[in-house]
Amino acid sequence: MKIIRAKDYYDMSRKAANIISAQVIMKPNCVLGLATGGTPVGTYKQLIEWYNKDDIDFSEVTTVNLDEYRGLPRENPQSYWSFMHDNFFNHVNINPEHIHLPDGTNLDAAAECKHYDEVIQSVGGIDLQLLGIGHDGHIGFNEPGAAFELGTHCVNLTQETIEANKRFFDGDESLVPKQAYTMGIKTIMQARKVLMVVNGKGKAEIVKKAFFGPVTPEVPASILQMHPDFILVGDAEALSLI
Repeated sequence: MKIIRAKDYYDMSRKAANIISAQVIMKPNCVLGLATGGTPVGTYKQLIEWYNKDDIDFSEVTTVNLDEYRGLPRENPQSYWSFMHDNFFNHVNINPEHIHLPDGTNLDAAAECKHYDEVIQSVGGIDLQLLGIGHDGHIGFNEPGAAFELGTHCVNLTQETIEANKRFFDGDESLVPKQAYTMGIKTIMQARKVLMVVNGKGKAEIVKKAFFGPVTPEVPASILQMHPDFILVGDAEALSLI
């Protein structure tokens, strides 16, 4: 495990983008595992900035996203498909055919999860997986208690996660999807490199618990202690307790 300390959110985003751009430059046809949420947005902005300066080329890159809400069509503004296009894909030269997310409209969970595992396998696995971390230690939608050996699966979102996400649905909890398709921890651990971004004082406790406490399914991110190439990039506040 490598820990990189950043001064603030901007510095964290720049340092993380540096690692991703190095991956793309070293292997132009690499497979990037991408994440949604507020934390990686700055990283995507930095990558877009470098793309606009002709410092990075995404034309051969393939992407696979961590998760998608079950039941939301792609065109829904709160779908992760929309999030990724608004915050990244629409601003760089990635081939649309190389973009992969679980299909939230396929309500046959077993079939969709099997299909997504096959997609990841067909592109040769993930070279670099970008992650954030939830306050309870979840990664993707792998909530506390999630089995470490799972591939892509359908999860029932915890009340805490629904609560955290309702701000994206005009504060109306009834509009928040109650299930999601997510890459499993097994899939994440099979990525050749894992990069986590974390910021803010609110994440300091879980960072300490996940990376300096026992490895346990009750703190899903703790398994990353066992990954052979895991990089944690955090700002001063998020790393204040370690």
